[in-house]
Amino acid sequence: MAKNRPYILLTPGPLTTSDTVREAMLRDWCTWDEDYNNLVQDLRSRLLALAGKDTSGYTTVLMQGSGSFVVESVIGSVIPRDGKLLVVSNGAYGDRIETIAKMLGINYVKYRPKDSEIPDPQKISEYLAVDPAITHVAVVHVETTTGILNPIADIAAVVKGAGKILIVDSMSGFGGVSIDAPALGIDFLISSANKCIQGTPGFGFVIARTSELEQSKGRARSHALDLYDQWYNMEKGKGKWRFTSPTHIVRAFYQALIELEQEGGIAAREKRYQTNHRILTEGMLELGFTMVIPSELQSHIITSFYPPKVDDYNFKRFYQNLKDRGFVIYPGKLTEAETFRIGNIGDVFPSDMEDLLVAVKESMYWEQN
Repeated sequence: MAKNRPYILLTPGPLTTSDTVREAMLRDWCTWDEDYNNLVQDLRSRLLALAGKDTSGYTTVLMQGSGSFVVESVIGSVIPRDGKLLVVSNGAYGDRIETIAKMLGINYVKYRPKDSEIPDPQKISEYLAVDPAITHVAVVHVETTTGILNPIADIAAVVKGAGKILIVDSMSGFGGVSIDAPALGIDFLISSANKCIQGTPGFGFVIARTSELEQSKGRARSHALDLYDQWYNMEKGKGKWRFTSPTHIVRAFYQALIELEQEGGIAAREKRYQTNHRILTEGMLELGFTMVIPSELQSHIITSFYPPKVDDYNFKRFYQNLKDRGFVIYPGKLTEAETFRIGNIGDVFPSDMEDLLVAVKESMYWEQN
């Protein structure tokens, strides 16, 4: 196990980072310094290059806070007062977009399939057809409530075919799932530093269609989370954030971007995550666990499992047994059934997943009684 790593995080973020990413935080930076601002500008350019083949009409905005802060900055900044949002949700993170819209007083309607189902593009088309007041559509790319992979390309085709603005929460997808935002017509793609790029928590980012971002001037319902103003100041100040930026986290993220490139880019990282997922799921099925989501709908980011059908099963005990063996997993987030989740992302490799399976078998106390 790498130094300063008491256990491996098998979660959807924060996740396990490399020693070199953590070491990048050991130096202090000044937010006004030209060297730091140049690094921010380079970081923004590198992110944009990851978003698609032709990103000439797009820009990158960085925003302090967790992923939900950045989602709120988009929802609260780009929808006009007379606009209306269609929230497409099949999990807790889509539901969170609804909560944001409700608390900000944004007019919205919600399409809610079950957590175990993908959104039906035809249903979305019907919502748009019967309600011409809808101006924006928001959907989660990889819904980490379950690990389900939503059909973003099919949804984008419907939304853009209807002439609506598309917001995609790709928090757990960008960097680990291949996507071409401009080719799909995505107007705002949102992600976070501590996901598939394998940085540390502290800020998120938006890949935005520049023309749509420019139209959002004056729409923000929050001062600190004003996406347009954040972008405008970064452009004008050539990398200068409006308020104090998380300098150490930004530098760690820059190192993470370099390591992504060294690995071979998104395609190579996606392949590693897919291998992690295959080893995990095959091994867990052999041990008698059952997946929540059918394999054809399951992403390679995080996987939900049902607990064993035994009377003495206790998640906390199972969790602690795994933690004692060097692995931390996630509790489930479904309301209708008890589950737990295991992530495949981060600085985690196939050999780690094989070691995990050994630890799982050793932690199955109900099999040992």
